[in-house]
Amino acid sequence: MRYILLLSILFTQGICAQEKKVADNNSIVELKKTINYLADDKLEGRRTGTAGEKLAYEFIQDQFHKTGLTPLGTNKTYIQEFEVKDGKEIKKETALSVQGQVAELNTDYFPMPYSGNVKDLKFSDGSDHAISYYDLKNIIEENKTNPHFDLKENMYTAAKKAQDDNKSIFVIYNSSTEIDDLAFDAKDKADRLKIPVIYYLKQTKFTTDISINIDISEQQRFGHNVIAFLDNKSASTIIIGAHYDHLGYGEDHNSLYAGKPLMIHNGADDNASGVAAMIALSKWLKTSNLKKYNFAFIAFSGEELGLYGSKYFVDHSPIDLKTINYMLNMDMVGRLNDSTHVLTVGGYGTSPTWGEIVKTNDPFFKIKTDSSGVGPSDYTSFYKKDIPVIFFFTGSHSDYHKPTDDANKINYSGELAVINYIKNIIATTDQKEKLAFTKTREVATVRTSFKVTLGIMPDYAFDGNGLRVDGVSDNRPAQKAGVKEGDVIYQLGQYSITDIQTYMQALNKFNKGDATKVKLKRGKDDMQLDVVF
Repeated sequence: MRYILLLSILFTQGICAQEKKVADNNSIVELKKTINYLADDKLEGRRTGTAGEKLAYEFIQDQFHKTGLTPLGTNKTYIQEFEVKDGKEIKKETALSVQGQVAELNTDYFPMPYSGNVKDLKFSDGSDHAISYYDLKNIIEENKTNPHFDLKENMYTAAKKAQDDNKSIFVIYNSSTEIDDLAFDAKDKADRLKIPVIYYLKQTKFTTDISINIDISEQQRFGHNVIAFLDNKSASTIIIGAHYDHLGYGEDHNSLYAGKPLMIHNGADDNASGVAAMIALSKWLKTSNLKKYNFAFIAFSGEELGLYGSKYFVDHSPIDLKTINYMLNMDMVGRLNDSTHVLTVGGYGTSPTWGEIVKTNDPFFKIKTDSSGVGPSDYTSFYKKDIPVIFFFTGSHSDYHKPTDDANKINYSGELAVINYIKNIIATTDQKEKLAFTKTREVATVRTSFKVTLGIMPDYAFDGNGLRVDGVSDNRPAQKAGVKEGDVIYQLGQYSITDIQTYMQALNKFNKGDATKVKLKRGKDDMQLDVVF
């Protein structure tokens, strides 16, 4: 009888193991379908506001619809549209004529991006007093060896002074032989002035018999969040999010690829992997017994431009923010290292409950926690509204923000393990009351605007002393200095580097052209390299 019972138990266990294997295989097939579609060349990198973004959000909303989730976007659709400011544009009405001769835009002149708009402004002989001329010759020659000199800032300050002095126009030219490489910068963020400001490329003053029109407008495009809702008739809702946009061809200057020609950035890990995980979780939750809370699933766009989509959502939320339990975010969960199994869990300090739920002694994962609610992904927007957040990330890699982040490099079984880990987190919170919010330290994020760049990709999962280099960008200061992937930087100039936060604080102390020393450990060797920003 015991023998028969033992056989029965072993048989049942075998069936369960086989069923689990089949279920896991099916899950991996679904993950591959999603990631392969989103990271396909035909979506051209899913840049916000493009046809590729449209193909992506149509695919995601179709997945939500098939799962049976309720649309929670605008006008009973899954889509929530938002505006993205896309820099400045010189309109065709812009024109300059000198002594009756039409000047050619970008050959004879161009307006500065902070120029005021004017229509039919005319100057004739004798009106020189209304024009402020600025020859760059002396200022460039005087500051040839000054690493702290910023020519653009100098010109803007001079133009603003001309405006304060009630001049009618500010004209910049360069009579020296020194090349200044100036051009219209559509991404310039300087405040617009009231007077026209032009750069005259003829290297001289012009006669005052001139007529000028300046028409510079703000360009815009539109991004699209995709929002679905699982209504469990609860008073509180859990947000599960992942951004689906990526870099396109790198047109927004956020690529780490410096080669030519422009190439499609497919963003398989960043962040088709997170979207695939979100879709998998939506299907699981739809059929699960977890009914204590509602669930909203949000695929954000505009994340790569500066969290545009999530910022817009929290400011125009169809869900009362006070009823949100917590926000769970997945960004780059597709490249789990099979040797280390490091999984970073961010937002750990935004609720005391996370300390009860997230165990650092997991039998499979090496859990690395980051308490801050602020970081380079969409959970930041929710934290800033006093909502608890939790963030999952399998680590950076040398393909980050490069055209080589492709679907064939995803660790699908590793991503499935991450999804199963997240399922346990969600299931545990289903047994708890609405989470309390706690403020955490707020550190600078990866997208902080620095005056200089070293040109490295930090290893966010590194828990040793210093900053480990996970990637080096071509033709940037780090590469020119000889920094290599795997190096651990522990000093930059006079500043000690203990982690990514101290690295960013140190980086902010330098200006373009500064020369300094970088101290690092390569393997067991200590090295000192000369770097010029």
